[in-house]
Amino acid sequence: MSNRIETLEFQAEARQLLQLMVHSIYSDKDVFLRELISNASDALDKARLESLVDGDLDLDTSDLHIAIEVDREKRTLTVRDNGIGMSRDDVVSLIGTIAKSGTAELLRKLRESKEATPANELIGQFGVGFYATFMVADTVTLLTRRAGQTGGTRWESAGEGTYVIETVDDAPQGTSVTVHLKPVDDEDHLFDYTDERKIREIVKRYSDFIAWPIRMAVETTGEDGATSTDVQTLNSMKALWARPRNEVDKVEYHELYRHLSHDWTDPLEIIHMKGEGVFEYEALLFLPAHAPFDLFTQGARRGIQLYVKRVFIMDDCQALMPNYLRFVKGVVDAHDLSLNISREILQRDRQIQLVRRRLVKKVLSTLSTLQENDAERYRTFWKEFGSVIKEGLLDDADNQESILDLLSLASTHDAAEPTTLRQYVERMKDGQSDIYYMTGESRSLVENSPHIEAFQARGYEVLILTDPVDEVWVERVARYDGRALQSIAKGQVDLGGEEEEQSTDAEREQREQDFSALLSWMAESLREEVREVRLSTRLTTSPACVVGDTHDMTPTLEKMYRAMGQDVPRQKRILELNPTHPLVSGLRKAHEQGAEADADVLAGTAELLYGMAVLAEGGELRDPSRFTRLLADRLANAL
Repeated sequence: MSNRIETLEFQAEARQLLQLMVHSIYSDKDVFLRELISNASDALDKARLESLVDGDLDLDTSDLHIAIEVDREKRTLTVRDNGIGMSRDDVVSLIGTIAKSGTAELLRKLRESKEATPANELIGQFGVGFYATFMVADTVTLLTRRAGQTGGTRWESAGEGTYVIETVDDAPQGTSVTVHLKPVDDEDHLFDYTDERKIREIVKRYSDFIAWPIRMAVETTGEDGATSTDVQTLNSMKALWARPRNEVDKVEYHELYRHLSHDWTDPLEIIHMKGEGVFEYEALLFLPAHAPFDLFTQGARRGIQLYVKRVFIMDDCQALMPNYLRFVKGVVDAHDLSLNISREILQRDRQIQLVRRRLVKKVLSTLSTLQENDAERYRTFWKEFGSVIKEGLLDDADNQESILDLLSLASTHDAAEPTTLRQYVERMKDGQSDIYYMTGESRSLVENSPHIEAFQARGYEVLILTDPVDEVWVERVARYDGRALQSIAKGQVDLGGEEEEQSTDAEREQREQDFSALLSWMAESLREEVREVRLSTRLTTSPACVVGDTHDMTPTLEKMYRAMGQDVPRQKRILELNPTHPLVSGLRKAHEQGAEADADVLAGTAELLYGMAVLAEGGELRDPSRFTRLLADRLANAL
């Protein structure tokens, strides 16, 4: 075999990252060992899986393990595994470059954070744990051989922008990473990572649950004072999800959560469940207390790992959890699946679909219990993940009722406290048949909208929906508890139930006759902007408002679709007039004067009336400059 040696440069972003790792100061450098052990564990998982899938592969799995070796004189620490190993191309692609999405964001956060954000939080989020070694190393050496190949690869770098890669003949199966540690620096508070107690502490803290033995040769002193070397296993190796709940304490759960999520706060809730019967499985799920940075990033990884009889199958098992629960972290260990399984097969597998349904119902029931029993913690959850939960109303018809019960919505009932739909229904006025809501960009815009005036005047509660997803789900969900969800900015409004405030049929008919000429004229005058002009029953103080027909798309939703590049035809809306407002009644009288009235003044007033209605709901005028000229002319004439 030719002994090919090359000196190569890191990818540009990798070089930047290395410089930041080497020269930045962080409070917790222990993460480098956690990351090396985690990588070694992954390599052992893959080796076990490959040996089961490919019986012809030359791979010794009789004693898969992780070894930590220390040389205190040379100040080196080596993490060695006899797992799947890497080829030369693997080394170049996985270490010489950073292929993960989000690297630019990582670099920005590392530059900005310094002491503000723990290194372990940033490193784990972006999957670049190997680079953490350069926080503690002058030089890093890697020796690896891919299972089934005869030759190995040696890689070395000082983290200065280049690395040396060499083809070698004598590499053992698996991968070893040797960290040539920096001198101990008291000012930098750098711990001595050749110290046995420090290594034990890190392994216990971060890696105790790993299923593979983590071994280290330690010196022991006998009763006679003689010293000997003893190879000890540092971790318990027992998977938490397979242990009875009463044998696992909260600290162990939290450590597993941190390993899975790289979130260094405690989880909000722990769900430990076991499925028995035709299809057996164990699941250990965690609800985070804080939303990850990439919660709304397209293609972001989910948090469920799939194992089969303790054999790792895959990260990010999308078949086990719907997209609207993508924040859930955890492990599912199935007993009866084939090991040789692809993501495509998983999507169609009947047993996996059964597990998925059970996991989803369990997560939703856990949230329901949290909502009922701990309002403060549920408020924390909803603040972080409420917008994502609402996505389930679009995707999960089977659990729609359960999701609706979880909604925590702002309303006019209490400015400080949100409400559930159940609580809203319990407060509904006698004779009220619909659940009233209004969507908008902010609470203040909704509360000051003309549409809400009559509802406030008559004491009707209105839900205030300001999340972008609200615009979509309220169109999809027609009813709750047998009651229709009714937008107060759409269709005709009949509040009813207030007989003393309702006009008689004769009075309404007379009013329609009185305003019919004005309404017809305004509909013609504003035909480019509106489809209809009619009298309103929803206004009390404002002169006019614009509303949609019952099944019209809202202006906000129209704007959202256009922002996504979809060609949505512009919808004309309906202009409603308040017949009791002086401006409207004055316009009617001026119009009745016929030839004596100034046609331009009338037309300009009609335009102003429409423009004010659009602005009052937070909308955008098609021609703002014309509106301001008309307004300036009217103000000048009034002086």
